[in-house]
Parts: sequence; structure tokens; C-alpha cells
Amino acid sequence: MRLLSEKQAPSHRLAPYVVTATAVSAAAVAGAAAVDADDAWYRRLDKPAFQPPAWAFGAVWTPLYASIAWAGGHALQQAAGRRRRTLAAALGANLVLNTAWSWLFFRAQSPKAGLAGTLLIDLSNIVLIRRTADVDRAGAWALLPYAGWCGFATALNAAIVKRNPA
Repeated sequence: MRLLSEKQAPSHRLAPYVVTATAVSAAAVAGAAAVDADDAWYRRLDKPAFQPPAWAFGAVWTPLYASIAWAGGHALQQAAGRRRRTLAAALGANLVLNTAWSWLFFRAQSPKAGLAGTLLIDLSNIVLIRRTADVDRAGAWALLPYAGWCGFATALNAAIVKRNPA
């Protein structure tokens, strides 16, 4: 019996990573479904000079999504009981907000709604990093670039709102 549990241990250790990678991938796909950077509405928006080129978003988001999946899996592996449930809820809420931003900004064609959404993501990032740090410092550190990029996205979104008041 002991050998059986030892054989199951590696897959048990991988389970949190599989769950978070699946959740992050689903959020990325669902968010991308709302984005059309070639849309005439988006092209007409007056964007600030610090707007990165279109290719940069994919180049940045790919490793950020990977770090979210790793950090979430690593932290969930360390957590148990109530801490695990609240951490999973914080990660899930964050991914929902992340996905919702694309739908608010691009699909609803509303920079103002997008700004509200990205502010909620920023708040959610604070909660997620704090909950992660409670159980896993390495996971919390791994989330900092994501939080930084989201802060930049908030500034970018705010500048777009200011430049496009109508």
C-alpha cells in the first residue's frame, strides 16, 4: 500500500499546476476571443505615445500567463484547508477579471468600462499576492511582474480614456 501512495505522489504534486495552467489558458483564450486589434473602432482611438506596438502584447502576456500558472500551482501545492480555498478563489476571481477586461474594452468598445475593469484587476492583484505570500513567498514574487504589467495597463487605459472622452 505504501508503494501505491508513493507512486501517486508525483501526480498529486502536479495536480495544482495542471489546474492552474488549465484555468490560466482558459482565461487567455476567452479574453483573446474578444480582442480585434484591427477593428476600425480600436484603430481610430487616440493612443498615447507610450502605447507598446501590437506584437509586444503577445510577447509580454505569454510569460506573464506562464508565471501566473506557475505561481498559482506552487502556492496551491503549499496551502491546505481554508487557505487553499481562499487562495484558489482569489486566483479564480483574478482570472475572471482579467478575461472580463478584454470584453469590456474591446467587445463593448468602452475604454471607461475597461478602466473600471483594470482597476478591479489591480485590487485583485493585491489580494492575490497577499494570499499567495501567506503560503508561498516564491509564488508571490512570481506574481509581481504580472501586477506591474497590469499597473502599466491601467495607466495606458486611463490615458486612452482621457484622450478619447466621447
